[in-house]
Amino acid sequence: MPKLVWLNGEVMPLETATTSVADHAHLYGDGLFEGIRIYNNKVFKLDEHLRRLYHGIAYLGFEMHMSFEELRATVLDVCKQAGIESGYIRLNVTRGTGLGLDPKAINRTPNVMIMVNTLSLYPPEAYETGLNVITCSFRVIPPDSLDPRVKCIGRYANNILAKQEANRAGAGEGLMLNHQGYIAECTGDNLFLIQNGVIRTPHPSSGILQGITRDTAIMLARQAGLTVEETFLTPMDVYTADEAFLTGTAAEVIPMISLDGRKIGCGTPGEITRDLIRRFREHTNTGVPF
Repeated sequence: MPKLVWLNGEVMPLETATTSVADHAHLYGDGLFEGIRIYNNKVFKLDEHLRRLYHGIAYLGFEMHMSFEELRATVLDVCKQAGIESGYIRLNVTRGTGLGLDPKAINRTPNVMIMVNTLSLYPPEAYETGLNVITCSFRVIPPDSLDPRVKCIGRYANNILAKQEANRAGAGEGLMLNHQGYIAECTGDNLFLIQNGVIRTPHPSSGILQGITRDTAIMLARQAGLTVEETFLTPMDVYTADEAFLTGTAAEVIPMISLDGRKIGCGTPGEITRDLIRRFREHTNTGVPF
């Protein structure tokens, strides 16, 4: 099936798609993005992703000319044209086009891109064996610099540096702390810990991206009768947990079995984690059909 790109109203194959070298995201990272999953010809959590995108548009002051409803319909139409049964959508909105940091000096018509592709962040066996994680030296960007709820393209340079650090250590992921020493998130995932049957996850004010899959995992856990607490955590909480797992659109729900060479629990995916993975996979059938 074709991998397609919709760019400012024109559909083209991914292999031939191009954008301006003067795009403000290309020059300065001045853009927003969402990664969205397709499961069984349905777009998962589409409205939630679009709401976060439009909150970011308001925060950064983009002069967006497409309404929520127009963009939603366009995403579904491009997915239908691509015909990919299960895949990954990359949705970008940038401030506009032009050289110069000052937005007053550029064409402020946003560039909007919808890419329909496939993505597999981890091999299938990692969901059975779990990930080994290290604590990275790179801290998350503090909210007085950039609100962590904004999925801004430019902020991910920091996450990439942390991911490279994890790669050099041979780890599956890297855990990032905030400047107070509390756990924030992994380079591309949110963290959950389980101890004595209670699930805990960093509070949004810890400096996390409040992930769509994170919110879904909280909802599914509470539906299962489990207690979920959003709180402040340190690496010691990870070292002493019974189970741990990570969540993200690309990662979905995946077990975490160690931090810094220390086993979490028995060092294998736990029962609650496995149950939540099963519940999440069942829940992916609730997407928007196209």
